[in-house]
Amino acid sequence: MIRLNIEPLTRAAFAPFGEVIDTEQREHFLINNGNCRRYHRLASVETAAGGHAVISVFRARAATFPLALSLVERHPLGSQAFIPLNKQAFLVVVAPPGQPPAPEQLRCFLARGGQGVNYYAGTWHHPLLALTSDDDFLVVDRDGEGPNCEEHPLPQVWLEKPPHGV
Repeated sequence: MIRLNIEPLTRAAFAPFGEVIDTEQREHFLINNGNCRRYHRLASVETAAGGHAVISVFRARAATFPLALSLVERHPLGSQAFIPLNKQAFLVVVAPPGQPPAPEQLRCFLARGGQGVNYYAGTWHHPLLALTSDDDFLVVDRDGEGPNCEEHPLPQVWLEKPPHGV
């Protein structure tokens, strides 16, 4: 049985899997007569031929802990971004692209409420893990021709409840 540790979500730690979407220490410029800061290109949308970017809202139930992680999935034809709309923390479980991952390859990150993630095309990840009920996420991903969701079952991998106050 494997138990995952929860790590803070940083750009450096998450770089092999995708991009962290936040405004901390990011370049910006003023628009709209100086009334608005634009944090430009925080992430890039990837779509393979025959597809196009779409924007959706996912409303998630809170995960219950301890949690048995039973599968990971990946989207080989496009990236997938999750941006929390209610500014609530959530968990991100990932593994490198390529062959289906061994449990030891999984990593778990705690995304603060002001952070989103953009998984690179082909990055293995667990489905959305909200920590609060009815939590809404803006999702930007690919729609179009071709199979774009592969699932891989996991043996017993457990995730303990995050620290109190998260």
